[in-house]
Amino acid sequence: MKIVVVDPRRTVTADTADLHLAIDPDGDVALFCGLLSHLKNAGVLDEAYIANHTEGLDAALAAADIEPEQVASQTGLTLNEIKRFYGLFEATEKTVTLYSQGVNQSVCGTDKVNAIINCHLATGRIGRPGMGPFSITGQPNAMGGREVGGLANMLACHMELERDDHRSLVRDFWQSPVIAERAGLKAVELFQAVADGRIKALWIMATNPVDSLPDADGVQAAIASCPFVVVSDLLAETDSARHAHVKLPSTGWGEKDGTVTNSERRVSRQRAFLPAPGEAMPDWWQMGQVAQLMGHHEAFDYPDPASIFREVAALSAQDNAGTRDFDIGDCADMTTHDYERLEPFQWPRPKDTAPGDARFFAKGGFFTANRKARFVPVAPAGREISEASPQLRLNSGRVRDHWHTMTRTGKSARLSAHTAEPFAEIHPDDASRLGITEASIVEVISGDHKARLRALITRRQKARRIFVPMHWNGLFASAARINALIPPVMDPHSGQPALKSGRVAIRPFKVGLFGFAVSSNKPDPKDCDYWALARCKGGWRLEFALMRATDDIDGFAARLFREGAVQQLETLAYNDREKRDERRASFDGNRLFNALYLSAEPVAVSRLWAAEQLAKGYDLRQSRYRIIAGRPLEGGRDPGAIVCSCFGVGAKDIGAAVRSGSSSVDAIGRALKAGTNCGSCRSEIQEIVDAESVVAAE
Repeated sequence: MKIVVVDPRRTVTADTADLHLAIDPDGDVALFCGLLSHLKNAGVLDEAYIANHTEGLDAALAAADIEPEQVASQTGLTLNEIKRFYGLFEATEKTVTLYSQGVNQSVCGTDKVNAIINCHLATGRIGRPGMGPFSITGQPNAMGGREVGGLANMLACHMELERDDHRSLVRDFWQSPVIAERAGLKAVELFQAVADGRIKALWIMATNPVDSLPDADGVQAAIASCPFVVVSDLLAETDSARHAHVKLPSTGWGEKDGTVTNSERRVSRQRAFLPAPGEAMPDWWQMGQVAQLMGHHEAFDYPDPASIFREVAALSAQDNAGTRDFDIGDCADMTTHDYERLEPFQWPRPKDTAPGDARFFAKGGFFTANRKARFVPVAPAGREISEASPQLRLNSGRVRDHWHTMTRTGKSARLSAHTAEPFAEIHPDDASRLGITEASIVEVISGDHKARLRALITRRQKARRIFVPMHWNGLFASAARINALIPPVMDPHSGQPALKSGRVAIRPFKVGLFGFAVSSNKPDPKDCDYWALARCKGGWRLEFALMRATDDIDGFAARLFREGAVQQLETLAYNDREKRDERRASFDGNRLFNALYLSAEPVAVSRLWAAEQLAKGYDLRQSRYRIIAGRPLEGGRDPGAIVCSCFGVGAKDIGAAVRSGSSSVDAIGRALKAGTNCGSCRSEIQEIVDAESVVAAE
C-alpha cells in the first residue's frame, strides 16, 4: 500500500509517507481534476463499473481538463511532484483518500470533495477493502448527528428537506400539522440573521460560536444584542455563555447515556460512568421539557433514551424497503432491557431482512432514483498563486492536545504542558523581511481585527503563509481568538465557512518588558498588554508582555498575583537594572506561592521546571535561590518542552536518550515510555531522533 500525505499547511514530511505534498490552500480542486484527466489518458478507468453503476463521466472529464503545468501553477507543486502523485494513484489499486477540515472549510470545499469522489468512481475504487474516499470529521459523533437531522437542510434519518415525499413521510409519521418546506439558515447565515434582528431568541447548545465561527467579533456582537439567549453547556464560563440570559447545566460525555455512530456507520451504546453533578441534565431532556411547556406534552413525553432510539429506528424504516441508506428498523421494537445490552452494530439493519454486505457501493446500488452514482462536473478555479501581495495567507487549525475552543482541554494541566501559549508559525524568510525575531510577540491583522501571538519561526511553515491554532479563547489569552480575523465567506453549496485561507498582515508588537510567571492562585493579568494563561500542576503559568516597562515591580506583582488576601509572604528578589532583568519569588510558609521573571528580551527560564515547583515544599534548609535562577541545579532534571503528555516526557529527555543509544521511536518508548500509550507524539519523537542523528553525523 502506498501512502501519500497532501498537506496544505506545513512542509514537514510525515515519517511514514512515500510522498508528501504541501499544496496551496484551494489547490485541491486543480490537483484532483488533473488526476481525473491523467487517469483517463493512462487508460486505467474502470469502464465496466462506470457503465453499470455511474452516469455523467463525459461531462466531468470535459470540466476537469487541465494540463499538469496549470496544476503546478494552482497548487505550488513541481511537475515532478505532480507526476509522482498521479503515478502512485494510477498504480495502487488499494487507495483510500482521507480528507479533513482543510478540504471542507473552503469557498470551494464542495468542489474539492466532488473532485476526489470523481477519481474514485472513475477507477471503481469504492466500497471495497482498502479503497474509497473517507472524510475525517471534526466531531466524534458527526455521523450520529446527521442521522437525527442535525443540519439545517436535512430531516431525520437522512431524509431530504427539499423532497415532497420525504417531507410528507416525516410529517405523517410524527402527525405534525406543518413541516418546514425549505432549508433553514446555516451557521454563518444564522448569526447574520441574529445581528440584523430577524432572529430574536437563540438557544446555543454544546458549542461556542463566539470563538468557533468566522467574523467572531461580529458573532459576539450579534449574541450580545439578541433579546433572549439560552446556553446549554457543562461550563458556566465560556466566551458565549457570558452573554446568556439563561444557562442550563448539561451533562458531559462521561455522564451521558445513549448511542453514538462513528464514520463506518457503527452504532455503539454509550453508558454513563459518572453521576450527573448538581442540576445537570441531558440535552434531550432539556429540549423535551421546553417542548412540553410549549404545549406539545404528548409528542415529547420521552421517559428515557431508549424510547427516543426506538422512535428513530421506526422512522428510519418507514416506507423504506431499501430506497434509503439509513435503516435500523430492526431496533424499532427493542425493549429497554435489550437496549441496555445493545452491542455495537453497523447499519443498515432493516427489520425482517437478513443482514447484507456491510460495504456500500462496491456493486453499485447508490441511493439515487436510478441507483447510479452521478459524476459531478468540477472545473479548476483557475486561480494561480500570486506572491506579489504584501499580505500573508492565514491558515488556522488544531494542535495535538487541545480540542476545538479549549473550554475543556484548557482546564487540564497535562494537556496544556505540551502547548501552553498561542503562536504564529512563520517561515524564516518572512520573519527576516518583517523584522520578527524568535519568541517575540507579533500582531496578526485583518481589517480592524488584531490577534497577538508568540512568534514561532520555523521552516516547517511555507513561505508567505502563517499557521495559527484555532483553540485559544478569551479565557486563556488576551487576543488570540483567531476566527475574529476570518471573514464570513462560505462555500456556496454547503455553507461551510472558509476558515483555512484568510489574508492577513503581520508585524512585530513593540514590547517594553517580557514576563513569565507561575502562581498557586489564578493570576489577574489586567495590567498586561499581551498574556496567555495555562493550567499547570499546582496552579497556573502565565506568559505576558508590557508595552512599557514599569518601575513599580512590587505593585505590579501584588496586582498580578492578588497578594492582598495572603498574609506573611516571604519574598526573594534579584534585579539587574542595566539588563532590565528582574526576578522575585514569594513563599507561603514552606510552599512556593508565586514566581515572577521579567526581562527586556523573551524570558529565558525553564518553564516546565518552574511550574513544577508550585507542587513542591521548601523548608529553610533548602536553597530557594534556584527558583530565582529559573532552572534546576547542576544535574537536576529539566525535561524541556513536553512531547509525550501521557508520561510527561520532554524534548530534552528524548534528546538525551537518543545520544545514549536509543536511535528509534520504539527504542525511545522502551527507555522512557514516550509514545507507548496514545501514540499521538510518535511523529514528534521521530523528528527529535532525526535531528539528533544529523547532529551526531556532523
